[in-house]
Parts: sequence; structure tokens; C-alpha cells
Amino acid sequence: MSKQMTEMLKGALEGIVLAILAEQPAYGYEITARLRDHGFTDIAEGTIYALLVRVEQKKLVDVEKVPSEKGPPRKVFTLNADGRRDLEDFWTTWTFLSQHIESLRPGGSDISADTAPGADTAPNTNTAPAANTTTTNTNTNTNTNTNTNTEEN
Repeated sequence: MSKQMTEMLKGALEGIVLAILAEQPAYGYEITARLRDHGFTDIAEGTIYALLVRVEQKKLVDVEKVPSEKGPPRKVFTLNADGRRDLEDFWTTWTFLSQHIESLRPGGSDISADTAPGADTAPNTNTAPAANTTTTNTNTNTNTNTNTNTEEN
């Protein structure tokens, strides 16, 4: 995984894990496996466990210890009301950022609204997928930017 990808993922990983938990409750290893199923193959289990400690401390999840056939009881994490609100804020922020970043890319879409997420002047257009749904994004944008500038000494 590139350093840039790692740095960008650090800022989004909590929201991604909350989105995984919005689908259904899960324990740590199961969350890691589901992340891998979604293409996040390079995320270490230890990273997820540390993140789960943080979201538990922030009271975004409810935790239940469930007996395990192998070893100690597992902590099953369930997204609670505070976690759902946090996830909603994540999706609002993600939508704002992704639209505005895309508008900077050559050939990207133009953004006419310049309102930050959470501002009172814009209606909430939260596009968070509902629990137990599958969202497929298809990007057909092709970048054909050619640099014709030359530099002479």
C-alpha cells in the first residue's frame, strides 16, 4: 500500500468500520475479513483492534461478550444511535470532500454549491446507504490530460 493511500485511509477508516458495523454487528476479526471482502486487503488486524478500542471509548458502539468455541469470549460490536449519527456525519463529509476533490481533477465534475458539510444554508443530502444494502459505484471518467508545456534552458 502506498504511503499516500495509508495516510488517506487513516482519516477515513473509522467511518469505513462504522459502515461495516451498520450492515450488521461483528467482532474484530470478522470486521477485518469484511474489509478485505470490500477490497481493503492491506489493513492489519491490529489497526482494526486499536480503532475498535477508540470507537468503544467514544461510545459509538455497544459491546457484548459472546462465548467462543476457541479461546476467550469475543467482543461483538454493534453500532448504536451515537454511532449512526457519527456515520451519517461521515457520509455527509465524505460526499462533500469527494465532490469537491473530483471537481479539481481535469475533466472532473463541476461543483456549483460551495457550502461546507453541516452548514445551515444547504439541505442535508445524505446519501448513506441503508443497512443491509449493497452499493455499487462505477466510475467511467477517463483522464486524457496531455501536458504540452516545454522548458528550455
